[in-house]
Amino acid sequence: MENKELLKFFTDIQEEVKASLISQEDGSNPEQLFTDYVLALLADAGETENYRICYDEKISKRGVEHKINAYALYENYETLDLFITIYSSGDNLVSIPKADVDKAVEKLSKFFRNAVYKEYVNEIEESSEVFDLAHTLASSSEITEFLTRVNVFVITNGEIKSDLKATDKVGGYPVFYRAIDINYLFNLSEKSGVAIEIDFIANNWKIPCIDNQIDNNDYQSYLAIFPGNVLVDIYEQYGSRLLEQNVRSFLQFTGKINKGIRKTILEEPHMFMAFNNGIAATADEVTIIDLPGNKGKAIGSVKDFQIVNGGQTTASIYHTWKKDKANVSGIFVPVKLTIVKDKENFSEIVGRIAEYANTQNRVSASDLSSNRENHVIIEKLSRSIWAPPKAGENFQTRWFFERSRGQFKNERQRYGLTPARRKQFDKQNPRGQMFTKETLAKYVNAYKEVYSGKKLLIGPHFVVRGSQKNYSQFLNYNFSSKPDNIWFEDAIAKTIIFNSAEKIYGVKPNSIGDMRYITVPYAISWLALNTNYKIDLGKIWRTQSISEPMKKVLYEVMIKIEAFIKSNAPGSLYGEWAKKEECWNAMKDIDFGIDLTQLKSDFEDLNSKRKKLSQEETQLAETEAIDGTLKSIHSNTWKKIEAWGRETGKLSLHLGNIAFSLSGKVRNNRTFSESERQNGLEILDIVTKKAPELFYDMDEFFEREDHSKESEQIEVTLEDIKTLVDWDKKNKRLQIYEFKLMHEILKGEKELTDRNKYFTQKNIEKAKKWGFKPF
Repeated sequence: MENKELLKFFTDIQEEVKASLISQEDGSNPEQLFTDYVLALLADAGETENYRICYDEKISKRGVEHKINAYALYENYETLDLFITIYSSGDNLVSIPKADVDKAVEKLSKFFRNAVYKEYVNEIEESSEVFDLAHTLASSSEITEFLTRVNVFVITNGEIKSDLKATDKVGGYPVFYRAIDINYLFNLSEKSGVAIEIDFIANNWKIPCIDNQIDNNDYQSYLAIFPGNVLVDIYEQYGSRLLEQNVRSFLQFTGKINKGIRKTILEEPHMFMAFNNGIAATADEVTIIDLPGNKGKAIGSVKDFQIVNGGQTTASIYHTWKKDKANVSGIFVPVKLTIVKDKENFSEIVGRIAEYANTQNRVSASDLSSNRENHVIIEKLSRSIWAPPKAGENFQTRWFFERSRGQFKNERQRYGLTPARRKQFDKQNPRGQMFTKETLAKYVNAYKEVYSGKKLLIGPHFVVRGSQKNYSQFLNYNFSSKPDNIWFEDAIAKTIIFNSAEKIYGVKPNSIGDMRYITVPYAISWLALNTNYKIDLGKIWRTQSISEPMKKVLYEVMIKIEAFIKSNAPGSLYGEWAKKEECWNAMKDIDFGIDLTQLKSDFEDLNSKRKKLSQEETQLAETEAIDGTLKSIHSNTWKKIEAWGRETGKLSLHLGNIAFSLSGKVRNNRTFSESERQNGLEILDIVTKKAPELFYDMDEFFEREDHSKESEQIEVTLEDIKTLVDWDKKNKRLQIYEFKLMHEILKGEKELTDRNKYFTQKNIEKAKKWGFKPF
């Protein structure tokens, strides 16, 4: 029998792809949307970075010669990830035959084999989505110097039960093969990462160690000695995946050789251990074995091995071995391996190890914690700030910040407990208005330059370099101030500009070209700079769109910029040149003959003032949003949840008591305590995942309650409703559905029944708390 959780996961993915297909306006297809979904999961887990969705097939008389769905070329040029997708659009989970997997591997390997030979790039049209990659592989000196490993991924929403070959040589480069099927994705989503496991015994590696005899609940440490050839083998397979992911966001990880390390290996290998500070690493688990003849202990295997300091040392040893053919078996590196026992505080402990271990690239506590605090603040703002209605619409929406992957889906499941509520959630939280940490960094960094003295720290060339590099720049140099409501509104305005530019650019075959990932950020940066950053972001937030003149100008700018890059890129390496500051400097002051005076109506009115919410007002809005969620669960349902938790043991005694308390407070419309708010949300998360059937009859409870209230005679006039609507247009305190009801009654679309009078009175009472004076 199939695993029920696995089947549910499969169904969720299929629904995610279908929902994304509906929300897309650029002609995407299910296979590429699935590819994007999977690569986002892999990127979150640190298993790929800077990926780019693309598609290319070479078809001959013999059939499909090669195929590629996406690629990721790492910032340091050491690693190239190639992806091919086998996607089934059906509703049933299928097993992928070995023959299909082997064909997919061969197609993708052929693409790489063909691409590294220079003549192949001449067979590809410049408008092809993979032209940039093929040209880079054939012509870039960085590829020749640094490319260390090629990872060939077969990704599928089916099950792969056959084994892939582990490794091979293609075009002179080591290639590693990996299958990413539905089981792998399920494990990835459950564990937020698939751990690197290294079996030292199976590889016949002897790693002597001594352990820290101090007993504590936080960690266990070992001091080990790694031979150079062991580090070379490990690094060749895993590369930057070895570097702890949070640390990688702050350190500029590179595969370039440290000259001092190289000199020591080549000239004085016996002195390496004396000169080098060694490596600090962490692991989730470790097995220790006894060496024969009572010669001490050694490491047998490690699980979730991550380097928090010493990535540069490891990379330099590897490249000296590879390029200089150096014998590294005679050098030895000290390694401090820490097993973190306290799983609840794992991230904090690893962050502190990184902070104190990284002395050459200093990582401060603020790098590893305060920026996360900013993300929490943005998350709260995104849940409590309602965007104004778009033109032609009369309801408000939210821009949903997904601080960690899966939040949007979980929130939709938690709120959308019935079809009606799910429909309401989707209306209030459009999928196209969900953004992540990485996309936020892209939107904000593309808008405005940031300098430190004469050094340019933020510019469009960083956006082009990919999500990892750009996100790192954002965290380090463009995210220090504490976000407030105006910062949030401006960030959404920049998001709207970016998304609008992408739609204007278009997709094949109806697009300006095939450099959207380059042209869009460059065009936005150029336009903002050349208008002296006068664009009225507040107006864009209020209208939730950019003006027609701005759309026209953006189109003109993108055409000019794309042509400029293609005409001026050295050796026609468009993508490589666009990653460099010299590309931005070469174009940013050129006027391109574009009349920017047509944007005068889009410039900010310096006399207009925007209201900055106080911390108390922001907290009040956040509290109201949580209260609304808790009150949306009927008191009878809270009572059922408490009984379920008591009978099954799925809720602790404390949470059971909270559910019981919430039942009474919802029924009597009483104020929640802060503890009840936070624990109430936790309870809803648990029930949504483990017993969603508890919510199924909730609509019936509310309907019976509504019928009983309809009999209550409440005197409310149309004049009262008009006063409330006019007030809320300015203050925006009612929920979308509350405002919509008032608006529809005024327009005559709904009658002022006793039931609607009751709802109006409730809205008036709510508005009074925010200063509304109805009479």
